[in-house]
Amino acid sequence: MSDTTTSTDPVLIIDNDEERARHFKTLLDFLHFQCSIVDPQQAENLGHEDFDRYTAIFTSNDETLRHRFLQLNQKQACQYPLVVMTEDPGNGEVAHLPFIAAIGNLPDYRSLSRVLEKLRHHNRRERRRSNREIHNLIGRSAAIAEISRMIEQVANTGASVLIMGESGTGKEVIARNIHAHSDRRNKPFVPINCGAIPSELLESELFGHEKGAFTGAISARKGRFELAEGGVIFLDEIGDMPLNMQVKLLRVLQERTYEKIGSNHSNRTDVRVIAATHRPLEKMIQEGTFREDLYYRLNVFPIEVPPLRERREDVPMLIDELIQRIERDKRGSVRLTAKAKQMLAQYDWPGNVRELANLVERLAILHPHDVVDVRDLPAKYLSDEVCQQIAEQADAVPAALATPQTLPGGGIDLKQYLADIEVAMIEQALNETGHVVARAANLLKMRRTTLVEKMRKYEIER
Repeated sequence: MSDTTTSTDPVLIIDNDEERARHFKTLLDFLHFQCSIVDPQQAENLGHEDFDRYTAIFTSNDETLRHRFLQLNQKQACQYPLVVMTEDPGNGEVAHLPFIAAIGNLPDYRSLSRVLEKLRHHNRRERRRSNREIHNLIGRSAAIAEISRMIEQVANTGASVLIMGESGTGKEVIARNIHAHSDRRNKPFVPINCGAIPSELLESELFGHEKGAFTGAISARKGRFELAEGGVIFLDEIGDMPLNMQVKLLRVLQERTYEKIGSNHSNRTDVRVIAATHRPLEKMIQEGTFREDLYYRLNVFPIEVPPLRERREDVPMLIDELIQRIERDKRGSVRLTAKAKQMLAQYDWPGNVRELANLVERLAILHPHDVVDVRDLPAKYLSDEVCQQIAEQADAVPAALATPQTLPGGGIDLKQYLADIEVAMIEQALNETGHVVARAANLLKMRRTTLVEKMRKYEIER
């Protein structure tokens, strides 16, 4: 939806009340929106790619539709620009629903304008969120520079791309970047995880089915290839695809046609295929679990994504970027010292960037708007040498408390010194009370909840 008074953006009205639907269409036509009207039963056959092209969706307060959009919101991690049409827009019953606004059945121009303004703000926010998702690869390593160069080379060619790398290395980010830099950028990008869908349902997910094609097929359904028409389908974890489906996918790549389950009609398709896997496909070919001909069809332009441990110099930049995302999403903030970043760069990161993202989010929860130093990091991310130094410092604190201290000539890290004292006292109180937190809190003259928070902060186990 544009920011001007009038628009030519598409709007969908979902309603079985013809009078109300016509009233809304008249108002929206006056504002030069392109309106389409469907009833709730027709809307049940629409998917994410159908709804995603509308800049506003006016829908009746229908229980089935509510459930449908709640499912789609969770699955797609997005919020559609929905407006619920209801007799009582102030009713608390609709407050928890995934709608941007509620509006009366027969609104006037002024109330409709207020709702449209809310939608404009929502769509601006969603565009910013989408732009952040299609971000450039973060890092200054030679490996990232090479991948960026390869993306530029292949983006506009239309060639099939096979992205290989360990789990959590950002293979989908690369696929989205290829799409965003290609001439298909304004067409759909449709991802599907081949390993997350049961083999008996995968064919229907990819190619769709006709009504009555099998038990439970109460209506026709579009497949991912149909939803991705003109754009890109991203086949994640292609190595988990069953052999019988590999044969059918190969036919689509060779002949550019597919058939829905329960149909004898062949559908032509113009979809670019990008696949990804963490499995060794060449070894799987030797074992007979992956088709060699499909491998060569997919592997026209291979991209190898290195694990994070092979580009350690990128870790500090990634940390800064992940913190910025947390701040943009209003999920708090945190800062890491240069020493903490250097320590994390030495870790091997078996979970790659995904593991790093989880750690940054965890630190933002444990140390909100605070500065995290090496000592504040979980023990698994510290070297043996650093762990030993911290243990020795902790053992030395009780003895230091027994003797009045003088300020060393070179100064002292007061924050670290006081933290060591605090940890030592908490551990001593817990030991003396058999690790009963409430009794330990009494000994330390503090509230139990305060002690629990400090134990979380210093990672002291109960």
